[in-house]
Amino acid sequence: MAEIATPDQTPDQPRGRSRGRARGGGRAGAAARRGAAVIEQMPWNPPVVTDAPIEPLLPEGVEAIHDGAMRILEEIGVQFLNEEALEILREAGCKINGDLVRMDRHFVMEMVGKAPSTFTLTPRNPDRTITVGGGHILFGNVSSPPNYWDMETGTKVPGTREKCANLLKLTQYFNCIHFAGGYPVEPVDIHASVRHLDVVFDKLTLTDKVMHAYSLGKERVEDVMEMVRIAGGLTHEAFEATPRMYTNINSTSPLKHDQPMIDGCLRMIRRGQAVVVTPFTLAGAMAPVTMAGAVAQSIAEALCAIALFQYVAPGAPCAIGTFTSNVDMKSGAPAFGTPEYMRATQMTGQLARFYGVPMRSSGVCAANVPDGQAMWETSNSLWAAVQSGSNMVYHAAGWLEGGLIASPEKFIMDCEILQQIQRYMDPVITGTGPDDIALEAITSVGNDGHFFGIQHTQDRYATAFYQPFLSDWKNYEGWEAAGAVWTPERAHRMFKDIIGSFEAPPMDVAIRDALADFVARRKTEGGAPTDF
Repeated sequence: MAEIATPDQTPDQPRGRSRGRARGGGRAGAAARRGAAVIEQMPWNPPVVTDAPIEPLLPEGVEAIHDGAMRILEEIGVQFLNEEALEILREAGCKINGDLVRMDRHFVMEMVGKAPSTFTLTPRNPDRTITVGGGHILFGNVSSPPNYWDMETGTKVPGTREKCANLLKLTQYFNCIHFAGGYPVEPVDIHASVRHLDVVFDKLTLTDKVMHAYSLGKERVEDVMEMVRIAGGLTHEAFEATPRMYTNINSTSPLKHDQPMIDGCLRMIRRGQAVVVTPFTLAGAMAPVTMAGAVAQSIAEALCAIALFQYVAPGAPCAIGTFTSNVDMKSGAPAFGTPEYMRATQMTGQLARFYGVPMRSSGVCAANVPDGQAMWETSNSLWAAVQSGSNMVYHAAGWLEGGLIASPEKFIMDCEILQQIQRYMDPVITGTGPDDIALEAITSVGNDGHFFGIQHTQDRYATAFYQPFLSDWKNYEGWEAAGAVWTPERAHRMFKDIIGSFEAPPMDVAIRDALADFVARRKTEGGAPTDF
């Protein structure tokens, strides 16, 4: 296994011969040359959803939720615990009473109308550029759990830098993961003042996909923007000329935006970078128990922040995030992948299209281990994202226990679903040309033959159907003879093989050194202030 640096070191380049994926992933070039592969995965090809979205709301329902959101902003108001935001909104003509802000719906709609319906995000590897909006759907890794599922001991353990780096390697390896979200597990072995410096260094050197910054204080946001600029070999002007990274913030539901998250967004948009505003509205706890009420509150919390950002930087790339689900009314615990979660996501998609703003949703579950519950709840969440017209899907791989556990086995299991979604969107499946209708093949077989050996089948058999990398399609006897290995254990073995054969994507030595120098300098300056 590759060495992982201590907090005061920089990670060495991983060692050992490649057994990595031949197309894409961490060892794409080397593995392709050697013809080796841990798995045969689908190529990098961010899917475009061509199906019509599911729309549970009639037009009058969309209008009713919109009106509810506008009345929340006009009559109830949202707290902004950020002095700069209050001054800006006061200048814009909003009604300010202490830290409570009321906005006129005409102002909100005028500002939201300035947000682009699509935008691109360009990482240090321009071949990994992604488009947010339209029919594009993008999947990101699990982000922010403090704990890690240790398959070998069968327990959850605190996150570490090594565990975080291993999940980043999976993020890079899998072509169905399109952007690197927050820390895939929180490395609690690194002091909070410098944690962002070490983890972002690892993210920028172990992956070449689109980057994220946590809006948790000006130092962290400014440091990450500078590190992304350095990693791209960019001037300040080039960095600010096009979106190259993003931040995601959560409102403090109900009806509150805090100081550091708004501060981080203002810093990002002033330098041309993207912002996702995701209210955390759990129906029955932080939002009304009815899904229409929870969605209306969520929309209000998102739009008031987007209106602020568009007033400051018209045309700034922004997206509406949804995290509306329900709680278990017996215990108060969050529930995900529920019928209510699916409908709320679809409803929010209708509202996002109504406003012409891209949407982010999530691939989430409440299960504690990578088991059947984990997969059916996550599958519900992911297909709700597809059906809703989501453009960014956070936590699409690796999420457990409502976001408190990250699991590499679950990450790999989820990637099987993501590949199936990508294949589902492949237009080859729904082709209707003469070769697809296949009348000649049907004629040649007639009424009592079979299609296995005919030329039409022979020409297409290798690519005709989706081929799983994790699912086991043997019958029971074949599965038993092969060791009777259950899915999480197969995923664990695959995880070990991927990590053991991983090579980081190329980076110019001078750029890597400049990144390391920046990290070292910021550490000597103390990094970011903490409460402890």
